[in-house]
Amino acid sequence: MFEYFPGNYVWNLSVVATLNSGGLIDEVDRACRPIRDAATRGEDAGTADFLSAWTALTDTLVAEAETAEKAGHRRTAGTLYARATNYLCQAERMQSASAPDRLDTYRRVLELQQKAFDLVDPRTTRVEIPFEGTTLPAYFHRAPAADHGPAPVLIIWNGLDSTKEHIYASHAHTELAARGISTLMVDTPGTGEALRLGGLTARIETEVFAAACVDYLETRADVDTARIGLAGWSLGGYYAPRAAAFEKRLALVVAWGANHNWGAVQRRRLEREGERPVPHYWEHVLWVWGYDDLDEFIAYADGVHLDGVVERITVPFLICHGENDRQIPLEYAHRSYEQAVHSPKRELRIFTAAEGGAEHIGLDHLPYVRDFVADWVADVFAQPHPAGN
Repeated sequence: MFEYFPGNYVWNLSVVATLNSGGLIDEVDRACRPIRDAATRGEDAGTADFLSAWTALTDTLVAEAETAEKAGHRRTAGTLYARATNYLCQAERMQSASAPDRLDTYRRVLELQQKAFDLVDPRTTRVEIPFEGTTLPAYFHRAPAADHGPAPVLIIWNGLDSTKEHIYASHAHTELAARGISTLMVDTPGTGEALRLGGLTARIETEVFAAACVDYLETRADVDTARIGLAGWSLGGYYAPRAAAFEKRLALVVAWGANHNWGAVQRRRLEREGERPVPHYWEHVLWVWGYDDLDEFIAYADGVHLDGVVERITVPFLICHGENDRQIPLEYAHRSYEQAVHSPKRELRIFTAAEGGAEHIGLDHLPYVRDFVADWVADVFAQPHPAGN
């Protein structure tokens, strides 16, 4: 993995994710060069400096976008807003849950993302998915195939610390659309806007999130309701398989990072084993899951696993994992595969250092892993009768 900040895995992960989601190396270098010394103080200490530097870059791009927009150069403006969203979203992800500017920063992310949609991507629209008296915020990207009749859809969920804006920046929706598939990018409870502005926290029973997503998609005339799939990356590698085990309207599932026993990973992290995805880690985790006491949370987290669960999956199941994933043990990918005995088409894909995609969820070569997932989903949906339940 490209390591701009030697010895600081968490900061390097943000840089690599940004560059592999449409960031430009010159712009990223301009933002990062002034904070090299801050990175040496550890993953937590300099996050305010990180936000300040990347906000300055965002401000520059927004000013350029506004100038282009006033000149009638809509595409130039839209692409600038899109990159600005990517940068600011990554910087916001790095902040502590209690950082005073975090919510305002995220609100700005939402505003910039909408400007990009308005100018260069009218096929992506904001939608609200009814859920337990409130809504789950999401983006729906309508594939061109849906102009000619109902099209299949892949629902994509976040992990512990990402947002629907990160999913959008990965361009998974673009690749799926090119294969005739629409995309629903969702902030589930515990992630993104649902957590930050809606106060919805994570839970073990993710099938309730899936039921809400499928219920919503079944109201749309442009969706082929027999071909609705679900993918989740990082902690979504627990969320998605758990959901598919119990929500039987799904036609396929992808664990983009095999998070088979996330609870055990937390106990390892208490012992400082393995890398962590964000600074201020335990504060972030308690915020996501709605706990104030770490001991109480750890006891609850012991239930966040797929043992006795993946056996219930009865649809095609893809498990992707990097051989050098420093956050989630590779053995969990094998465990999910070995236990998914009732899936009619289970596949385990390990990405190697030689080919790229070997780090957590393939962030070191994200387009390569993304396109593999898109191809697999398209192949399954292309079957005359996708394996059902």
